[in-house]
Amino acid sequence: MKIEHWIVSAIAIGVAAYLIPGVSVTIIGALVLAVVLGLVNAFIKPLIFLLTLPLNILTLGLFSLVVNALIVELLAMIVPGFSVSGFWNALLFSILLFFINALFGLHRKESNN
Repeated sequence: MKIEHWIVSAIAIGVAAYLIPGVSVTIIGALVLAVVLGLVNAFIKPLIFLLTLPLNILTLGLFSLVVNALIVELLAMIVPGFSVSGFWNALLFSILLFFINALFGLHRKESNN
């Protein structure tokens, strides 16, 4: 993971935590969460999605939102300095984090051209 991507991910986590009242993160917690979330997304999440593929097909992909929220709740238990108060806040956090990362991703692509 590049250092720029790590910092942008940590900023996105901080912004999402700031916007959702039930989520709190420290600066160090955001940096650690960015690394752990990157590792989980690279190695564990594909296995979880493969195992839940039938449910994803039945729900037209909406079950993936539930998987994302459960991953956020799991990381809140593991990563110090990051806490989420409930499933719905974890769901909102994961959705908002997706959009913020997409926004930053578009910005990075434009700056590389």
